[in-house]
Amino acid sequence: MKPSGFTYHRPQTVDEALDVLGRVGPEGKVLAGGQSLVPMMNMRLAAPAELIDINRLTALDYVQVEGDGAGAAVRVGATARHTTVERDTAAFTVLPLLRQALSHVAHSTIRNQGTTVGSLVHADPAGEMTAVLALLDGSVEVRSAHGARCVSASDFFVGPLESCLEPDELATSAVFPVPEGRSGSAWLEVARRHGDYAVCGVGAVLRLDGDARVVAARTGYISVDATPVVLDLGEVIGRVPYDTADWDAAGRYAAAQLQPEGDIHASAAYRRQLAGVLTSRALSAAARHALARHDIMTEVPQ
Repeated sequence: MKPSGFTYHRPQTVDEALDVLGRVGPEGKVLAGGQSLVPMMNMRLAAPAELIDINRLTALDYVQVEGDGAGAAVRVGATARHTTVERDTAAFTVLPLLRQALSHVAHSTIRNQGTTVGSLVHADPAGEMTAVLALLDGSVEVRSAHGARCVSASDFFVGPLESCLEPDELATSAVFPVPEGRSGSAWLEVARRHGDYAVCGVGAVLRLDGDARVVAARTGYISVDATPVVLDLGEVIGRVPYDTADWDAAGRYAAAQLQPEGDIHASAAYRRQLAGVLTSRALSAAARHALARHDIMTEVPQ
């Protein structure tokens, strides 16, 4: 199939893009990587009358590590490709979860063109980066011709394929905070085939103290609800050494908190069981990752 007719705009600057968005209103749709939008247009699931291509906005093509220590974050510009974020060494060093999750996003050809911020705006509840942003308590920077605002992940995703963006607004960047202390992370998911949307996916961020006891643990989920789900499991695990923690109990608790729906890919019961199993495995992997990262980062060359 082919998309319905539309007027094509190719702004050269952010201000020009904002001007176009302000003029076309709800009839407009922003094209960045297009790996989700174009197939929807071809299937007539989306039919924007005005298409605003922001690929010429090179000022938004960046991955930056901001700050140091507490308060550090990775900022990703609106036209930065998944692959650019995935391969950025500085971002990986401070926030490995980005690469851990991005490696599961479709196939390399999709990641070469698709954009991380675009996937957030698309707000697919099966999209990995939506859960990563929510898990890290991240935010999206939004601009219009009238000003700018910062929207937290908890407010940004309002429903399946629906964000809080107004018609005249452009998401210019996303901010992924770096977990503090002796932290580790993991991302696990199950899909029918590699590159397919996950039947269920779980990201985990866990922090250990100096004695390798668990002091904080959070998990984020995709494909279990209309928006990303985040659970705080620190109290469930308890302040215990990582190698004696009851990960299975945490998985059972997490599964009990989730209310997924069944579909043609999996029943609700299977998806809930899968979420529990992946939770326990992701937490255990995150704990090992925290220990390994600490050992590597504190080694002193002889």
